Amino acid sequence: MSFAEDWQTWKTEREKSLADPYGWLALVSLDWLEATPRAYDGLPGEWWQDDDAAYWRHEGETQRFELVQSGAGTRVEAGDVEIEIARRGGYLIRVHDPKAEVLGNFRGVPAYEPREKWVLEGEYEPFDAPVPTTVGAVVEGLSHVYEAPGRVRFNYNGTEHTLTAFNGHNGGLSILFTDETSGVTTYAANRQIAATPRDGKVVLDFNRATNLPCAFTDFATCPLPPAGNHLPFSVEAGEKTPYERA
Repeated sequence: MSFAEDWQTWKTEREKSLADPYGWLALVSLDWLEATPRAYDGLPGEWWQDDDAAYWRHEGETQRFELVQSGAGTRVEAGDVEIEIARRGGYLIRVHDPKAEVLGNFRGVPAYEPREKWVLEGEYEPFDAPVPTTVGAVVEGLSHVYEAPGRVRFNYNGTEHTLTAFNGHNGGLSILFTDETSGVTTYAANRQIAATPRDGKVVLDFNRATNLPCAFTDFATCPLPPAGNHLPFSVEAGEKTPYERA
């Protein structure tokens, strides 16, 4: 399989994942819970929160959801939709509806043509201990705290650059960044690349730089890149601004 064919296979799988009927493109609402129980339009029962947990009272029963700050949410089914409960500062609920307009209109993600020049080798420098790192969010006034296990150093056109990395999937790294294409041809707030360190080395394939959910929907609370994770050159690789945002 050629380099371009391998990338196209990855892109096809990526877009298939985005088209999940209950995925990020299926979001149709976001509501922040209050201390007083109340109903929300179109949703069964009453919802509220306290300092520790979120609660749902429905058909005489109350469920309690105590979640990790900025971590994965949990879901309950309500007819044809799924209600996601998550903790982002306070607790929120989001509705995933397979009939969402954004999902129905999805036609893939525009991207730069893959080029091997954007596959860069670097060095991974783990910290002595993970560093709690506070970053902003696309939602004004909200912040996230993630543990940064280390940093990545790499050279581009003779200049060294450093990016702080967060924990990713399956023991890998997730690197949030912006560059000189951000807000021009790529989504303004952030993109991310995944990388897996091996023996102190890491491969950064910017052809596989992806948009976060906030690039597609207003109902996401995505983190912004850490301070210093702006690249002072144009990364003309990876996903561009979604068609829906262009």
